[in-house]
Amino acid sequence: MTARQMISDKKVRKWMWMGLLAFVALQLYFVQEMLVALMLFTGVFAILATVALALYLIDRAGLWSLEWAGQHSRPALQLARRGWALMEDLSKKLFRRPRSEPAR
Repeated sequence: MTARQMISDKKVRKWMWMGLLAFVALQLYFVQEMLVALMLFTGVFAILATVALALYLIDRAGLWSLEWAGQHSRPALQLARRGWALMEDLSKKLFRRPRSEPAR
């Protein structure tokens, strides 16, 4: 083996190890990028899930309040119907006697 071959072999090994290290570093960088993307998408999903849950709860509260109002408005509706019927009866009655003289 000559000195030139030894130097050449050392350079080849050196560049081989440098290439291997560069390949591993690029793979690690890719994995880091994928983990960051996963964290970002997880955060966005959590935010959207929270918004969806809030809208669902608001809808359920609205349905509950409408049901509650429907149950508690029946007495008021009955009172309004009785008042309406009384007003109809009063509007049909005459306030003066038939065949009486008009007031001057």
